[in-house]
Amino acid sequence: MKKIAVVLIGCGGVGRHLLDHILSTRSLQANQGVRLRVVGVCDSRVMIVAPDVSIDELGDELLSQVCRVKYEGSSLETLQNFGNFHLSVGAEVMKKITHIGALLGRSTGLVFVDCSASLETIGVLNQAVESGCCVVLANKKPLTSSMEDYDKLVSQKRRIRHESTVGAGLPVIASLNRLISSGDPIYRVIGSLSGTLGYVMSEVEDGKSFSQVVNAAKSLGYTEPDPRDDLSGMDVARKALILARLLGRRVNMDSMKIESLYPEEMGPEVMSVEDFLLNGLPLLDKDIQQRIQKASSNGNVLRYVCLIDEARCQVGIQEVSRNSALGLLRGSDNVLEVYSRCYSQQPLVIQGAGAGNDTTAAGVLADILDMQDLFHS
Repeated sequence: MKKIAVVLIGCGGVGRHLLDHILSTRSLQANQGVRLRVVGVCDSRVMIVAPDVSIDELGDELLSQVCRVKYEGSSLETLQNFGNFHLSVGAEVMKKITHIGALLGRSTGLVFVDCSASLETIGVLNQAVESGCCVVLANKKPLTSSMEDYDKLVSQKRRIRHESTVGAGLPVIASLNRLISSGDPIYRVIGSLSGTLGYVMSEVEDGKSFSQVVNAAKSLGYTEPDPRDDLSGMDVARKALILARLLGRRVNMDSMKIESLYPEEMGPEVMSVEDFLLNGLPLLDKDIQQRIQKASSNGNVLRYVCLIDEARCQVGIQEVSRNSALGLLRGSDNVLEVYSRCYSQQPLVIQGAGAGNDTTAAGVLADILDMQDLFHS
């Protein structure tokens, strides 16, 4: 039985679901000859650690309590009298993580799983790679930092997995890696990589106003509490940057063209969320409607896409053929069209649910298990 030590950074929606997946698939893991030994879990300020990370683990009952506590929005500190573990707080957390990485990285092996949404994990993840640890990411920010940080993080390609950073559980990264490994040059990638913006753009096609659709998306829970977090295009831009770098482009965020669906004068620093929804959004309806009509007259539809080719890495509204995979997109699915030498006329199309904590966590678990051949016992 291979025992793979795991440290989880971030136990919000995705992290919590990951722990739940680990617990609910114990028999499946056993059938594969694997035991995921969770030795540490941390949120933004507290970490709980097994007494001796070399041999102990956080028990399944304790991990269930972690899921419960985080679902309730409480701190891990509330578990301090529940079971046998060490607790670190504040600045001690990153020191503890680094210590565990140095201790286990070159002995039993260790997988650091970053399910946070923080830029502050870059340093500890780079140290983990230097210590011989494996890294699995759902967090996009470390991969979209400077090229220097990116190069360090991916320096041991076999020891890093980040499928869930683009398209949640969809096999986007894996599919591109297979094409790259086979020597099939990829010359164009275009896709709708935001379930929220995919829903918005397909709904306005039916004659509904932009403001009406955005408000509906918010009420359905598709958007962030402030819909401008989605409408800014930054989430799509991070995904596009990850794909561009995967394809070998030396690109930084500040060199990308990113189209926001609202003007600066409607930004969070100027307008409250309520003011934006009530008074700002309706002012955007006319322009979007005119763009829809122009696209329709050309036999096309509008989609908010990432576009990566030899000359561009950009995100924004584009006209696409009504009969293409992107043009036929409805609802909140993600769709990616990949054009290469082998897929020059008809693109490789990857489509499916591209969001959701449960789906994303399943992708993270698959990434962890994909590394099992790197562990010997």
